[in-house]
Amino acid sequence: MTVTHETTIATEVLLRAAAVETATLPMGAGHATIDVASGIPVQFTDADAPERTYLLDAGTPWHTLEHAWGTGHVIADGFSGRWNDPSVVEREGDRIVAVHEVGGALDVRIEREGGAALVETYRFRNASDAPLRITSLGIQTPFADLYPGAGDALRRRVHAHVFTGGSWAWVAAQPMNGEGRILGLVLAEGALHGYAVETRNASTLSNARGHIVLHATDQARNPGAFGGQPAIVLAPGAEHVLSWTVGWYDDVAAFLEGTAAPARLSRLAAQVGDDILVTTRLPVTADAGIDVVAVDDGVRLTARSAGSYTVRIGDDAHTEVLFHDAVRTAVEKRSAYVLAHQRSSERPGLLSHAIVPVDTTTRLTQATNGWSDWTDGSERIGVALMLQHAHARGWLDDDAAAALDGWAAFARAHLIDDSAAPRRGSQHQHAGIRLYDSPWLARFFLLRHAHGGRIDDLDLSARLLERGLELGLARILTIGFSEVAVAVADALVDAGQAERSQGLRDAVVESGRFFAGLGAELPGHEVAYEQAIVAPLLHTLIDAHAITGDPALLEEIRRRLPWLLAFGGAQPHARLHGVAIRHWDGYWFGQRRQWGDVFPHYWSALTATVLLRLPRELRTSETDALAEAILRANMANYAADGSATCAFVMPTTVDGVAAHAPDPLANDQDFHLALWMQLEADGLTALA
Repeated sequence: MTVTHETTIATEVLLRAAAVETATLPMGAGHATIDVASGIPVQFTDADAPERTYLLDAGTPWHTLEHAWGTGHVIADGFSGRWNDPSVVEREGDRIVAVHEVGGALDVRIEREGGAALVETYRFRNASDAPLRITSLGIQTPFADLYPGAGDALRRRVHAHVFTGGSWAWVAAQPMNGEGRILGLVLAEGALHGYAVETRNASTLSNARGHIVLHATDQARNPGAFGGQPAIVLAPGAEHVLSWTVGWYDDVAAFLEGTAAPARLSRLAAQVGDDILVTTRLPVTADAGIDVVAVDDGVRLTARSAGSYTVRIGDDAHTEVLFHDAVRTAVEKRSAYVLAHQRSSERPGLLSHAIVPVDTTTRLTQATNGWSDWTDGSERIGVALMLQHAHARGWLDDDAAAALDGWAAFARAHLIDDSAAPRRGSQHQHAGIRLYDSPWLARFFLLRHAHGGRIDDLDLSARLLERGLELGLARILTIGFSEVAVAVADALVDAGQAERSQGLRDAVVESGRFFAGLGAELPGHEVAYEQAIVAPLLHTLIDAHAITGDPALLEEIRRRLPWLLAFGGAQPHARLHGVAIRHWDGYWFGQRRQWGDVFPHYWSALTATVLLRLPRELRTSETDALAEAILRANMANYAADGSATCAFVMPTTVDGVAAHAPDPLANDQDFHLALWMQLEADGLTALA
């Protein structure tokens, strides 16, 4: 092993400032930079993209020693502890060994060897003279899933797509711009039954995913997570071994080929009554409620009722599949629940027609409490959109029609000011303008116009957009703007208002050209960079291209599509496959106020809407299939009684607090159903 300071420029400066002696281990098309004193990798570098940081480094102020790569923790009967400072470090050539002693009962030996890939082996030995029962065992893997801003993120950061299916486990650290090599961690020995996230709190806020911890088990803190967390029992002197490779892969397909998957699933989510085929030579079992029938080359899975189910493959591999209701059934159940439990009927006048969040465990509506994401406006508009779509299809009764009339009157009076600018909510502290809401309100009143034919609804829809444009709507990436602007423009032509229609079309084209000119330097909103910025960017380019036919805009779409797709991973798991990473909504929108990965989150459906609205030159059977998978994944958020969750927080724990559970608040998740029904109404897909 040659001692050197060869690493990324940013990391090199920081390491020298901290007087850290480093060395490198070869990793095929790149290298690992190692802290010589501890044997810990501090950065992985792709030779073709040396500026990209695959790991958090000393430039991140909350990245501390206890989160360094390969450090970790153990909870066992009788003791617990962490390891980060080895008692022994041995080096020979491209091999380094570090030994840690934890709690006087566990020895941790970490072996690292460079070559075509970095091979890491963790040996946990019971150093006591009694059996040792381990109930939590986590290893830190601080991937640089970080969003300082769009330009920095696209050039220098990675999305970490995590799959912990027991012996079938991996992480793909994919460049956020969708280009360049993937850093892949692939489990070779042992099992990973879950993952946790740390450093997710009000200090790190929404522009950092936090520290990812891979778990052999987390039974001590969340025994039921990911289908169950087994204890690890070691006899005196016995070892538990985890081993993985960390290497470079040219693209997602090459990485998946390198994971040596023990099974292939025909799909991960299906409607009740349909099936999922599992191709494998290994035995397959599943949770109660799933029928497993042997077929050629594997088994066929069917379900008797809607729900998420763990499927076990062989001795120690597992994943999760979803069987869901038909969209119409889900919408009817949700609509009945909303009308029964999510209206603020106790308030006076038009305020009684508002739709608000509800605690699904008590069915008590959630007071705003001064929290802007619990208002009676903003994202709750999505619930009204779902109801309006359902009513237009004849799925709801006259009581629902009256409720929608009431909500429309409430919105006119309390969510829209005299200038046609949107207010965040009816209460005084939320009365400021929030342009983000303009397209959603415009869509609601356009739907009412299309269904009822009232010209005042169309006029309000157009005025919402026109006022928004006066206030700068074309220069921020708001969800739904270009799509509804084009739809309103079409309706205005039918109403004999061609000049007004052209003004909206011109605004869409101007907006598309403006954002195309920004390149990677996209403006942030409430989050510095996210999938819900890139999806509106692509929609605006798609609509500008459709209006103009400009081939240059087609190339702008082609260039940016990988940015969007990189947010979603290829995990063979119903909640994860293609679903964009979001890790703050449990805090902002949920009742538990818990940070951490939300899978699936309804805005992941924005990726599906982009894929289904792509120009014909870019839309393929693969993009259509991915869109369907994303739309189906979000059906996991609706329960049999019509209740729902705004956030399923995925990790076993977040900052040590149990997660992997749905937040009890039904809040804003119905945007997913509204988006799916809009896609169907536009002739772009069918409803499941």
